Amino acid sequence: MTIGSIQPVLLTTDLLLWIIVAATLLLVWRARRTPRLAAAFQQLVRRPAAVAALVILLPYIGVALLDSLHFRAVNPADGASAGVQSVLDRLLTPLRTRTETTYSAPLALHSYSKETRPGANGRLLRVFPRLEHGGAHLPDTAARAADLRARALPAAAAGLAGGALLAGLVCWRLARRGRQPLSEAARRLVRGDTQVAWRSALLTATALLVLAAVIAALAGGYHVLGTDKVGQDVLYLSLKSIRTGVIIGGASLLVALPLALLLGTAAGFFGGRVDDLVQYLYATLNAIPGVLLIAAAVLTLDVYMDQHLSAFAGVQQRADLRLTALCLILGATGWIGLCRLLRGESLKLRELEYVQSARALGQPQWRIITRHVWPNLMHLVLLTAVIDFSGLVLAEAVLSYVGVGVDPGTVSWGNMINTARLELAREPVVWWSLAAAFVFMLGLVLPANLLADALRDALDPRQSDLRP
Repeated sequence: MTIGSIQPVLLTTDLLLWIIVAATLLLVWRARRTPRLAAAFQQLVRRPAAVAALVILLPYIGVALLDSLHFRAVNPADGASAGVQSVLDRLLTPLRTRTETTYSAPLALHSYSKETRPGANGRLLRVFPRLEHGGAHLPDTAARAADLRARALPAAAAGLAGGALLAGLVCWRLARRGRQPLSEAARRLVRGDTQVAWRSALLTATALLVLAAVIAALAGGYHVLGTDKVGQDVLYLSLKSIRTGVIIGGASLLVALPLALLLGTAAGFFGGRVDDLVQYLYATLNAIPGVLLIAAAVLTLDVYMDQHLSAFAGVQQRADLRLTALCLILGATGWIGLCRLLRGESLKLRELEYVQSARALGQPQWRIITRHVWPNLMHLVLLTAVIDFSGLVLAEAVLSYVGVGVDPGTVSWGNMINTARLELAREPVVWWSLAAAFVFMLGLVLPANLLADALRDALDPRQSDLRP
């Protein structure tokens, strides 16, 4: 299907990501209909740390979704098509196309490596040449500090204005819902006396707006995070890696959670041979080192693709298939812990009076499971999903470091870290690629961990504020 000169392209990982979004929304909707989980969510949004973590995670999810809307530009004149791009690629076109010859430091004007250039008297000199794009608008290198201030200060002011606008909208909404004057709603917001931790959300959102505005302003004339060995902008690579991290964490859970829920519930509820079979299955998988199992599966897939080059002619198709396979492998090996936990809970739930009453009334077994057992297991599924997400994102970096992660052509934090180990051994040291991958990964993993801690506390029945 072609829309004008744009031909939509749906990759397998794109489909997985949108399924993850739909499954997450469905899970949240189902949780809000469960009284205990609804009370836990109300407790969760009162916690400043949890709300701040959610605000930080939202831009990551937005970037991943923009990078999962792929298309191919078609020339109406001759029907020729360019390579597959995403909406994020189009938005970041200046960062994607402005490449240098080699390394350059963050906000630098000169290359990080010396080159041989002819001097004024005809002699060959070893110099650090000016960058082709970074700071090319400056006639003199001495003007860089003034130019940085001229770009950063108005951008920071614009970010603060955006935060003030958000605060005004929240105050107006609070005043309307509470039927009170706007000044009283503003005082409640400043004191933090609201049912939702809006003060924490607004402070975090304002900080993100200021940071994004400053980076966007500086990126118009500089390489904010420098460039890599082939001259690619590191900021662009870091943003492109967000999609890979989100897909690795989300798609792996999309495979692991249903397996754990079905097998764990069946083992605990039915018992007998079903329980023996499930225990034998996860005991066998748990006896095999996970890294070796993943490495064997990935290397087998590589051999298959090498032997069938005609079916995987495109580099992007090959990289997408390997990313999908890695998610399936991580999911197929990551359900064991949750399965054991759900099996134990199901053993306890099947002996409760209301479950026994449903059995005595002759209700079908799976109807009892879906109506009485699964709603009481949903808090464990939610908590495990948030906790395991961080571990899966970090697992991609480890697997890419040992060479069995995503395809080398796929932009990911793991590949950036794998490349950085060689850069740290050179002189002078190239540190910014590793630092960028670390900061962006920390920005995804740390809020997820904070959210998991807050969710664990909210779901803890021993918390006094959850007691009737």
